Amino acid sequence: MRARVGVELILDVEQEADVVLSVVPADGWAVEENLTVHADGHDVTASALGDAHGTRVHRALLPPGRTVVSYQGLVSSPSTPAPSDDLDSVRYLRPSRYAPSDDPRLTDDASVEAESAREAVSEIVNRVAGRLRYVSGASGPADTALDTLREGAGVCRDYAHVTIALLRAAGIPARLVSVFAPGLEPMDFHAVVEAFVEGRWEVVDATRLAPRAHFVRIATGRDAADTAFLTTLSGIAALASVEVTAVALGDLVAEDPEATVLLR
Repeated sequence: MRARVGVELILDVEQEADVVLSVVPADGWAVEENLTVHADGHDVTASALGDAHGTRVHRALLPPGRTVVSYQGLVSSPSTPAPSDDLDSVRYLRPSRYAPSDDPRLTDDASVEAESAREAVSEIVNRVAGRLRYVSGASGPADTALDTLREGAGVCRDYAHVTIALLRAAGIPARLVSVFAPGLEPMDFHAVVEAFVEGRWEVVDATRLAPRAHFVRIATGRDAADTAFLTTLSGIAALASVEVTAVALGDLVAEDPEATVLLR
């Protein structure tokens, strides 16, 4: 699978800000790419750092004023899966900030009658898809899976957090992946889930808004706290606008919600 992807972030910095950007594809995806950070027309150095599962982030110190972050890339599916280790099946069973899988209020929602882990994953994903409504602005940045279940609505990260929390509560390791998603409408960064099934990580998406076969991995972690496209460590920086593009080179594969899909 090949695609062209791009990002433009415009930030208004009120006070010198130390920020971390997670806007480029994971290691092994980029064939050609260019990332620039301009503050009032001047280049700003962004230090590249490696994170779990091939995630690549960039840290920059932004001066007061307007900053424009721009990324353009030609990507192709790597030949090998994202790095993983034996501890991942433990790490991604633990509760996390946005997926409090140890909360007893999730017990009933996580209860499944299935003969295999794959059937359990399918049942939970279908349950989330049927229970939630996709509504832009329905949730806030601090909302957890419990908040989303109570409201019955949210956006992709909310769907992902509910799916992750229920899978973990059912004893199935699960993690969040931010992706570029060709075919997504409206276009934006997209949050999906990888579930550990029969010794491998399989991607699922209860929103069903884009074909999983075309997803491009950006960042992988416990939940949105690990995968946010922008994190301000200090200072004050307001996000003025964000524009994301992801266009498949070739025809889009039709999505089959029951198909097994692996994300490289």
